[in-house]
Amino acid sequence: MAKFADHLPLYRQESIFGRAGLAIARSTLAQWVGSCGVQLQPLADALHDAVLEHGVIHADETPVQMLTPGAKKTHRAYIWAYATCQFSDLAAVVYDFSQSRSGENARNFLQGWKGKLVCDDFGGYKA
Repeated sequence: MAKFADHLPLYRQESIFGRAGLAIARSTLAQWVGSCGVQLQPLADALHDAVLEHGVIHADETPVQMLTPGAKKTHRAYIWAYATCQFSDLAAVVYDFSQSRSGENARNFLQGWKGKLVCDDFGGYKA
């Protein structure tokens, strides 16, 4: 929880646990994070499907810095958010990560969906 809610890197959590007398290796913490991601994927897929059942979806993308393993500098990647509208019976947001701002990302996420898309004037949504 500390990694995501508190933005606490695993190396710092490893130190905190060590001071508390718990020897938990950073690699073990990383394995746990990965395992949770695998276990939660069906939930993320179900939420994606539930959002696409709605006739109105809000969408926006925002840049984030990404450090590719082995690279010395970060590059710009994007988190895309897709949300149901305020009048929907389901209040939900699905976040989708991509390494580019290409409209192909929105097309892939919304594949097969028919409805009204509420978004800014970014050309990637116009496909």
